[in-house]
Amino acid sequence: MLNKILSLLTLSAALTCGSAAHANSIFTFTSGKLLLTGGVSQVEGSAGGGLTPWAVIGSYGSQNQTGGNLYYTDVNTQDYNITSYGALVGIHDRVEISYARQDFDMQKVGTVLGLGYGYTISQDTIGVKVKLLGDAVLEQDSWLPQIAVGAQFKSNKNGALVKTLGARDDSGSDYYVSATKLYLKYGLLANATLRATKANQFGILGYGGTDDDYHLQFEGSLAYMLNRRTAVGVEVRTKPDNLGVAKEGAAVDAFVAYALNKHLSLTLAYADLGHIVTCRQSGLYASLQAGF
Repeated sequence: MLNKILSLLTLSAALTCGSAAHANSIFTFTSGKLLLTGGVSQVEGSAGGGLTPWAVIGSYGSQNQTGGNLYYTDVNTQDYNITSYGALVGIHDRVEISYARQDFDMQKVGTVLGLGYGYTISQDTIGVKVKLLGDAVLEQDSWLPQIAVGAQFKSNKNGALVKTLGARDDSGSDYYVSATKLYLKYGLLANATLRATKANQFGILGYGGTDDDYHLQFEGSLAYMLNRRTAVGVEVRTKPDNLGVAKEGAAVDAFVAYALNKHLSLTLAYADLGHIVTCRQSGLYASLQAGF
C-alpha cells in the first residue's frame, strides 16, 4: 500500500508540473468555485467524501460552465484490495453524471473459498445527481443548505457468485437525497445523506437477501478546512444487513484531502469498512483526482 501511495504522490507532482506548463492551452476558462468545494470522488463515482455523496456538483465548473473529473482510488484492508476508478461530468453546476468501476480483489480469501487466489468481483455504477436548491458556497447568509437528489444504477459482474452467497439480484439502484452546508467563516462543512438501498457491501455482494425491500440508511460527513488547500474530516455510512452468511455493519473513515490546485487533489484516509464476509476490514485509503 505504501508503494501505491508513493506512486500516487509522484504522479501528482508530475501532473502538477505539466498542468502548470500548459494551463493556458488546456484550461480555457476560470472557474468560480473555491478549492475543495466540489468535494472529492466518492467510492461510487459521485462528488462528495470518500464514502458518501454530497449535494455539491462535481468539478470546478460554475453556473455557465461544464467541467469534469477523473479519479482512481485504492483501499487495502487485512484480507482484500479494493480499487475504484471512473469519471464524472458537472453541467452548469446543476447536473452531475458519473461512471465508476469497482474491483474487489479477494486475494487469499479467494483460495479459501475455492475461487482461486486474487479472484475479483467487479461492479459498474452509473450515477445521476441534480441540485434542487441552495448554494453551499454563495449563500452564506442563508440557513438553507444546498440540497440535491441522486440515483446510482449498479451492475455486479459476478452474478452467479453473489446469488450463491444469498443475494436476490446482481443489479440494483440506490436513491438518495443529500444536504450540504458550508460555513466559510469557520472553515466547516457538514453533510447528511439519506439513501434508499438494497445493496450488500455497496453492491459488491449483490442486492437483497433475507428480504428484497429497500432500507433507508444514513450517511454523514464533517470536514474542517485547515487552510485553503487542506481539509480533514470524518465520515460514517450505515449499511443494511441483508445476507445471512455474513453480518454487515457501518463503514467509517477519517481523511485528509489536499488540493495541489484546481486540477489535482489527493485524499488519504484510514477506513473501517465493517465486517466483509470473513471479519472486520480496515486499512489505508488513497485517492487521486484530476479535473477541470
